[in-house]
Amino acid sequence: MLRHTTMDTPTGPFTLVVADSGAVRAAGFTTDVPELVTLVHPSLREPLEPADDVGPAQAAVRAYLAGDLFALDAVTVEQRTRGEFMGHAWRVMREIKPGDPVTYTKYAELSGRPAAIRAAAAACARNAVALIVPCHRVLRTDGSLGGYRWGLPVKSWLLEHESAA
Repeated sequence: MLRHTTMDTPTGPFTLVVADSGAVRAAGFTTDVPELVTLVHPSLREPLEPADDVGPAQAAVRAYLAGDLFALDAVTVEQRTRGEFMGHAWRVMREIKPGDPVTYTKYAELSGRPAAIRAAAAACARNAVALIVPCHRVLRTDGSLGGYRWGLPVKSWLLEHESAA
């Protein structure tokens, strides 16, 4: 069973979809749970039920928003993909520290494939666990924001929040 909850944040609603194990399978700045679940690999989809509290992940998001920028590091996530690179790239993405964003070029290098800039960008685009797997910390090569599934104002706020601490 997957449980979901939506929290209020300074940038609007944020929804977590969490497995019974406590691992986050989807997260995003939305209230549209069915749409959010479409980002989850089919093998990780289960029946959904709403919950007021989905456990430690929810507490970690609250702590992050309150200024503990490393609170999300302890949150377990479950994402799957067909290729090896994407899964590896998501693990590498979690190592990008708050306040120290990288470009897609640097992210590709960190992921072990310096020429795979488009693949690095695809890892950001296909990330189902926004905020916890911090795709917002990856910028265009010229340093501009680039895209973000949940909107550039949200990405901008997250980066400002992380740089202010």
